Amino acid sequence: MKRIPCFQVDAFTNRPFGGNPAAVCWLEKPADPEWMQAVAQEMNLSETAFVSPGNRSLNLRWFTPVVEVDLCGHATLATAHALWSSGLVPADRPLEFETRSGLLTCQSREGWIELDFPATPPAPCVPPTELFPALGAEGDWVGRSRFDLLVHYSDPRILRQLAPDFVRLKQIDVRGVIVTSPSDLPGVDLLSRFFAPQVGVDEDPVCGSAHCCLTPFWAGRLGKSQLVARQVSRREGHLQLGLRGDRVVLGGQARTVWQGELLV
Repeated sequence: MKRIPCFQVDAFTNRPFGGNPAAVCWLEKPADPEWMQAVAQEMNLSETAFVSPGNRSLNLRWFTPVVEVDLCGHATLATAHALWSSGLVPADRPLEFETRSGLLTCQSREGWIELDFPATPPAPCVPPTELFPALGAEGDWVGRSRFDLLVHYSDPRILRQLAPDFVRLKQIDVRGVIVTSPSDLPGVDLLSRFFAPQVGVDEDPVCGSAHCCLTPFWAGRLGKSQLVARQVSRREGHLQLGLRGDRVVLGGQARTVWQGELLV
């Protein structure tokens, strides 16, 4: 029987039971995708990350309970935190991950973990017919990024009160729907929520990859390249964002809530 080190980490938060939980599994070598999907279904979190040694960097893959995804911010942050805090990787060593979205890097800076991700700026689009009925409120602007639809609301109260019809939302052919508004919180530039029933996650507590779209969108609107974001799900999450050309730096904190072994 193999014993695989496994962690559950709350990402984009400085306290346990906040932010977005992700499972992290440390593998000696890449595993069969069907087995990884079965593990992710067992974990039943929005994402489970599988990391293994590569030739010059680490291999990293992400699975929701129902599908493998191309990019995930919070599970990448959780992976970096788990590797550093457990001693599997020296705490002063920057990390490089080979992924389905190319090479991603992580480094620790003054108590924060910084992720270097590709920007996915949205382009204006005509909203799908079912979008606003599914969300329950008509937005002011709609765009589409590489992965998601983005809907802007000028009133943060509408954003907070949205109660989507996830059955209808799931019929839209897109990974997820990002909704965003200006902030009504001091020291915060933007608010957001993220709905992804298409990939088995009705509302993601904090979505790092959604901020690869939100960062260029709000940088253009606010005329600034450094931003502070709050995802206003029930668990909430806090992010520091930076736009650097066609890359986005996602800054977050994390806490391990349990660690143990997966028996195979």
